[in-house]
Amino acid sequence: MANIKHKVYEYVNITIGSFLVAVGVAYFVNPAKIASGGVSGIATMVYHTIGWNPGYVIFGLSVPLFLIGMKVFGKIYGFKSLLGTVLLSAFTSILVDISGGVGFLDYSEPLSVWLSALFGGVTMGAGIGFVMKGGANTGGTDIVAQILNKYTPLSLGTCLTLVDAIIIAASVFVFGIESALYAVTTVYITGMVIDKVALPLGANTAKTVLIISEKHDEISAVILNDLNHGATLISATGLYTGNDRPVVMSVVSNQEVAVLTAKVKEIDEKAFMIVQNANQVLGEGFIPMSKAINLKFGN
Repeated sequence: MANIKHKVYEYVNITIGSFLVAVGVAYFVNPAKIASGGVSGIATMVYHTIGWNPGYVIFGLSVPLFLIGMKVFGKIYGFKSLLGTVLLSAFTSILVDISGGVGFLDYSEPLSVWLSALFGGVTMGAGIGFVMKGGANTGGTDIVAQILNKYTPLSLGTCLTLVDAIIIAASVFVFGIESALYAVTTVYITGMVIDKVALPLGANTAKTVLIISEKHDEISAVILNDLNHGATLISATGLYTGNDRPVVMSVVSNQEVAVLTAKVKEIDEKAFMIVQNANQVLGEGFIPMSKAINLKFGN
């Protein structure tokens, strides 16, 4: 029964989150011509140049990227992430049709664009945060960033920023420099709100995770195979029982904390999990050690 309630909770979060992201796109950033990164940014540019519904564009771009993500990363891109992608596309399409693509505000007033940048960022950030709490993601260009992270020495945060920066830079040629600056504002606000909704412990580069569970082998396999991160099994003894209590330690990015938490709960509801801020993470998958040395000595 508890497992069923947990599953329902996850799917409710994914549904609410996808709807909130769609509201941000349909009623704020798309009408204001703000291409705030991601597939929604591309969809906004396409809508205002060709006229295609942003929901259709999001679906058309996200599904192939989702399939590529499954090919590269395997099970991490499961049904829930596909559901998030499909729901976001459907909700966006419906809301754009309902609104007629004009949103809530009067864009003859300059303040309306600022309000759209602000509330679009808040709404989309909250939505993505809920989707992450459901153990999923909305796919899209996040998958491109994760692939870059896998095959380059760049951190995931750097890859996400790079992909968004390319899309925002492209929007300069469609909407102009002012719109691109609004987009930067929206992306920044979106990131802050995601951290508040999905990651209440803070918004550092990554998290150190300690997991105590009798099913430590299964949990370790998830970290190694699904998240493509390393892990360390630390020998420990329970003081109360005197029994061996191995501890799985790993460092994961902020974007992966919700996914890992959902996986651990699925494997062992009795697991004990500690999540701590990692102020600086050096090594493979994060900041290269060589780069850290260069930064330290100012080279």
